[in-house]
Amino acid sequence: MGLFEEKPKLATVLGRAFRCLVCGHARFSSREVKLNSTGAELFNVAWANQSAMGLICARCGYVHEFTGNRPELWKEKDGYPEGAD
Repeated sequence: MGLFEEKPKLATVLGRAFRCLVCGHARFSSREVKLNSTGAELFNVAWANQSAMGLICARCGYVHEFTGNRPELWKEKDGYPEGAD
């Protein structure tokens, strides 16, 4: 991770607590991920591709990609919102 990145955070997806699908860890960093297509790459317009939100597991590094209803991130000191299971 870079020098100025924030600490990993908790995440919820559709109001439910989210855990890594690989190792079960609950803390993630996030970044924008480009969803490249072959056509856009072929015509050198990859910058126009859609983006997704990537949640990167702080333990194993697996990247979970989300489009549409994006996850919400929470500082650990705040905990999950009430009702998130």
